[in-house]
Amino acid sequence: MKKHFCNYKLYAVGLFTGLVNGLIGSGGGTIIVPFLKYLIDIEPHKAHATAIAIIFPLSIISTFIYFKNGFIDLKTGLLVALGSIVGGYIGAKLLNKIPKKLLRKTFGGFMIIVSVRMLIKCFCSS
Repeated sequence: MKKHFCNYKLYAVGLFTGLVNGLIGSGGGTIIVPFLKYLIDIEPHKAHATAIAIIFPLSIISTFIYFKNGFIDLKTGLLVALGSIVGGYIGAKLLNKIPKKLLRKTFGGFMIIVSVRMLIKCFCSS
């Protein structure tokens, strides 16, 4: 019964993540990692790696729809993608070398910085 209930949680997290990604282009690590760690109780390194695996199909469908509607700047996207591939490779190799505590603090710090910047832009641009 517990595993069955857990599947519903996973579907709900996926649905919520997909909606947020489709609407604002975010959701991968910012939503999935905390949900996997705290709601599903997955070990931090696995939560980060699983989030990356989840982002792949999510990005494919979103990219297809955005491209179809003419919202993608191909030149910029391709250039950034090249750098992202190299950065993703390095990051994936480094993930296993980072202690859990440092990973948690780094991710938390990043989330705080991004949140504060978004709030400042939100309130200062009005």
